[in-house]
Amino acid sequence: MLVEAGGATIDGAVCTSGKVRLVEGQHLVVDAGCLPQPQVPQPDPTVAIDVVYDDDHIIVIDKPAGLVVHPGAGNPDGTLVNGLLARFPEIGQVGQLGRPGIVHRLDVGTSGLLVVARTDEAYDVLVAALAARDVGRRYLAFVWGVPVNPHGVIDAPIGRDHRDPLKMAVVVDGKAARTHYRTLRRFDAVASVSELQCRLETGRTHQIRVHLAAIGHPVVGDAAYGGVRSAVSAPRPMLHAAALSFRHPISNVEMAFESDLPADLDAVVQALGPAESSN
Repeated sequence: MLVEAGGATIDGAVCTSGKVRLVEGQHLVVDAGCLPQPQVPQPDPTVAIDVVYDDDHIIVIDKPAGLVVHPGAGNPDGTLVNGLLARFPEIGQVGQLGRPGIVHRLDVGTSGLLVVARTDEAYDVLVAALAARDVGRRYLAFVWGVPVNPHGVIDAPIGRDHRDPLKMAVVVDGKAARTHYRTLRRFDAVASVSELQCRLETGRTHQIRVHLAAIGHPVVGDAAYGGVRSAVSAPRPMLHAAALSFRHPISNVEMAFESDLPADLDAVVQALGPAESSN
């Protein structure tokens, strides 16, 4: 992108290819000012948001599946951030440009709880709490098959899939990632499916989806990671951020929120037939 914008020169001549091999003695100069600047998200009152809790410093949202959290490539508007700006315009000055107030994210196909910072102070404290692993995040995941171990920890580094840069994968040179899981229920009437409770210790992109697929139990309905099969028709990955807990960034009071399984996923669960609890 920098080359296409004319922002790179070699020995004073504009570079026209990103594949030029430099030789000793040549001088490469780049002008980052040629790069397109991040667009400032605009308020959009048509974006429906479900506010579970809000005060002067934080907002807790129950995000529906299908809603992108913040603008990015291919999604310039119509995101959660656009909706938040219409209702809470002050977050426009909080956090990172392009993703104001956003402390953590959920994949577009994942529903559930996330906290948004309304002030700079709250943002800094919450980001630090996430880094220190002091924010509790529990998910419900419906996966194919039954894990051999009813509970455990998946400790495997995650990075870009070397075969497909749009996907993540367990890779040797990836970032450390740990997911705790526990089997809650098993379904066998229609297909072999298990309901797992997953707790994030780290927060890598697609972490739960990648980790569960890596142990042979992809999330039902997850097309990216092998979770689509004819036995069960799911409208999207069956993954829901069901519980969120943290200390309030200002008052230090323990906050805890829960979210019921959305109707679209509940309908699939009902179609799976009777379940057997895991002891």
